[in-house]
Amino acid sequence: MAKDLIILAYSGGLDTSCILKWLIQKNYDVVCYMADIGQNEDFEKASQKAKLIGAKDVIVEDLRKEFVTNYMLPGIQMGLVYESRYYLGTSLARPCISVGIVNAAKKLGAKYISHGATGKGNDQVRFELSVYSLWPEGKVIAPWRLPEFFNRFQGRPDLIEYAKQQNIPVAATPKAPWSTDENIMHISYESGVLEDPGSIPPTGIYKMTRDLQEADDYPCTIDISFEKGLPVSVKIPSGQEKALVVSDPLALIETLNKIGGQHGVGRIDIVENRFLGLKSRGLYETPAGTILHVAHLDLEAYALDKEVFRLKKYLQDKMADFVYNGFWFSPEATYTRKCLELSQDSVNGTVTLQIFKGNVAVLARMSSTSLYNKDLVSMDVAGGFSPEDSTGFININAVRLKEYARYSAVTKL
Repeated sequence: MAKDLIILAYSGGLDTSCILKWLIQKNYDVVCYMADIGQNEDFEKASQKAKLIGAKDVIVEDLRKEFVTNYMLPGIQMGLVYESRYYLGTSLARPCISVGIVNAAKKLGAKYISHGATGKGNDQVRFELSVYSLWPEGKVIAPWRLPEFFNRFQGRPDLIEYAKQQNIPVAATPKAPWSTDENIMHISYESGVLEDPGSIPPTGIYKMTRDLQEADDYPCTIDISFEKGLPVSVKIPSGQEKALVVSDPLALIETLNKIGGQHGVGRIDIVENRFLGLKSRGLYETPAGTILHVAHLDLEAYALDKEVFRLKKYLQDKMADFVYNGFWFSPEATYTRKCLELSQDSVNGTVTLQIFKGNVAVLARMSSTSLYNKDLVSMDVAGGFSPEDSTGFININAVRLKEYARYSAVTKL
């Protein structure tokens, strides 16, 4: 009798390696799917490991350009920042990976998709909502939500012991049992000793960015150009006659990651609100994303109408929630994204930045589509603005305040 086929979202780490073995022991055929979205991973080694554990096959798909072009850079364009601090590196990667794994499942005629996301986290929701949006008839097996699995494995220590019993090599150890998620946009760190918000992160935990004490002692000045809110090039003075200009989307992110990493840019340590209602502590480092968000926000303030700028802020916060909560493919997210993209028609130009010791400072900006009017705002020329008009403007706005003051005076008697 033929076994049911499962496509497992495989990382090569502790959780998915143990899940792979467990699914095989449950009498499934398992094909592992690995998406290359820029993580520092030895895919050949991970593939060999999966096959040694018993995987029927391993699919490795390079989605780096897809992730940068269709998810990360649109996230910059839309200004997506969850709870004003988190740039959504993991959240944006999940729909990208879901497209790849669903396509693999359809091609191979798989009955199920499986993943290693825990029952308390966000990723289970993001992953499964994306899968069901793309493959409504599909089914998902989530081991961390099955009693026979989570009763046996209470946490990472149990998985580490199981891995030893099954001769599964893993990187996690009892001394450093935190969990990481990595892609070209960021690296996140959570669990283990990091679950105590009062504990200081262990020395050396960060991998993309240098500690400020070890950052370069000289600043780097760069120009980032945007077209309709999308970053299209970065110009870096090279000390030569001609500056280095990078325009390929993937190379642009790699370049900014290198510069930001050298200067310790993009680290945050936050407590965030998960979709399920739990609070969690996470560490993130997003060097290129941080640099691009700073530049994009500055250009928006320069180029957008005041009320559009404020309305967009509301919409981008809603969109950030949609992405964080796993609704990238939802009708509300599609509608909101179109609105946000429309707001970017005038966000064209170049922002000059200085990167130094963890800081991203805006030095200047230029735009041919900006609403900035130098003559109108100048303190040296009238520019068509009559100072006398300000008197009436102030008087009208003062009416409400005067009436409130009179009312307050009466109520205090």
